[in-house]
Amino acid sequence: MEKTLPPIPVKRYFTIGEVGELCGVKPHVLRYWEQEFTQLRPMKRRGNRRYYQHHEVLMIRRIRDLLYDQGFTISGARNKLQELVQSERDRRKAGDVPLEGLEAIEIDQEEFDAALQDDMETPPQQAVRAVDLSQLLHLRRELKEIRELLTTTH
Repeated sequence: MEKTLPPIPVKRYFTIGEVGELCGVKPHVLRYWEQEFTQLRPMKRRGNRRYYQHHEVLMIRRIRDLLYDQGFTISGARNKLQELVQSERDRRKAGDVPLEGLEAIEIDQEEFDAALQDDMETPPQQAVRAVDLSQLLHLRRELKEIRELLTTTH
């Protein structure tokens, strides 16, 4: 019984409740997983409120997949995650992270600048192009992470 998870919105931080909904697990399970998986380290603010970043949401989805869909034990999932992290480090050291097509994301600087200067009556197509360059680069990194998760699953 594989449950389809909702897409992860483009934002910087997620509360524990949001992550629970995005990953299909309850907040108490997330708190438990933090103790079992050292890779999970959400930022904590006043009152110990947890704030997760996008890569942590991806990792939680991966943990959920290992435990719920693939039938790993906590210990087995922890070991598998360690293997995945190590293989990712090895690939990065070797400079091997090809992305068929994602590497080719380029921005037409004139079009980008023009879209930024448009006022509030900007058509939706131009507004999308007006996204800050840093957001595009951040999105590109996230897509790389997603691709890595997908390639290690199969």
